[in-house]
Amino acid sequence: MANGQVLVLGIESSCDETAAAVVRGGREILSSVIQSQIDMHAIYGGVVPELACRAHIEAISPVVEAALRDAKTALADVGAIAVTCAPGLVGALLVGVSMAKSLALAAGKPLVGVDHIHGHIYANKLAFPDLEYPCVSMVVSGGHTSLYLSASEIDHELLGSTTDDAAGEAFDKVAKLLGLGFPGGPIIEKAARGRDPSKVAFKRTMLDPGSFDFSFSGIKTSVLYHVRGQDAKSPRPLSADEVGDICAGFQEAVVDVLVEKATRACAAKGVPRLAVGGGVASNARLREKAAARAAELGIRTYFPPPRLCTDNAAMIAGVGYHLFRAGRVSDLSLDAVPTKVHRR
Repeated sequence: MANGQVLVLGIESSCDETAAAVVRGGREILSSVIQSQIDMHAIYGGVVPELACRAHIEAISPVVEAALRDAKTALADVGAIAVTCAPGLVGALLVGVSMAKSLALAAGKPLVGVDHIHGHIYANKLAFPDLEYPCVSMVVSGGHTSLYLSASEIDHELLGSTTDDAAGEAFDKVAKLLGLGFPGGPIIEKAARGRDPSKVAFKRTMLDPGSFDFSFSGIKTSVLYHVRGQDAKSPRPLSADEVGDICAGFQEAVVDVLVEKATRACAAKGVPRLAVGGGVASNARLREKAAARAAELGIRTYFPPPRLCTDNAAMIAGVGYHLFRAGRVSDLSLDAVPTKVHRR
């Protein structure tokens, strides 16, 4: 098989989706199977790590088998096995890493450890093969809000990251505070639709001038005080209209910070391309405001289709292909790394 046609089996289990995919040449998705745990965690208003790990254990083998079957291929035909090894829930990551190591050992295949965040960046390359480097990449999800200067599919320099809550986490917490359910992003977006975001305005946290870091804990607290009073102990009944206005104001503040930081990074680095990934990249308001602001500045924006914004294994297989081509493979000592300490 020609090097450019190598099949990579990707495995993803960093949080609450068990996923596997087969991708040819880093570009052609032959299969992508995702088993979500959203309904299970919705009861608790957020992801419960212990439950997530048990669900991954039950799902991992059937999901991998389904991905190979859907791709009409066998493990023997795969050129490499790529797996998310960081960051994420440690128990969840271990399920995927253990599966990948077992398959690599049994089949004699190269093993490639992949950074989950780099996978979200690569989702844009799957969707837009014409995406050129360098570009500024922003990953916005439930666990991560980060900005990178991307020199290639596998080389990313961190510019800034969240100092507290990630954007998606803030959406989840505000939705829970308002009694709207889980996951918070789609619910708040729906509630905000058609509402005036200036009616209930919240402060935008930009941090130090020139900083590319993010902070969304303050706006979450502002919503809390707005709903329950300054002592956070005096809740008042809210009409559907009030809830919609709060959601619109909250969403607008978060989106404004994301767009401002991302476009500032493009200007600072002299790069006219912005690629956005992660679950929050599905947000219509973020897409709309980013595209409008970027157009004013001569920046081209890239957003993957929603199916590639949420956690999936196709993006992991894609990154794995390029790491494999570059000789950046792992051995059987590959371990799960739950968090990353970012230092510039």
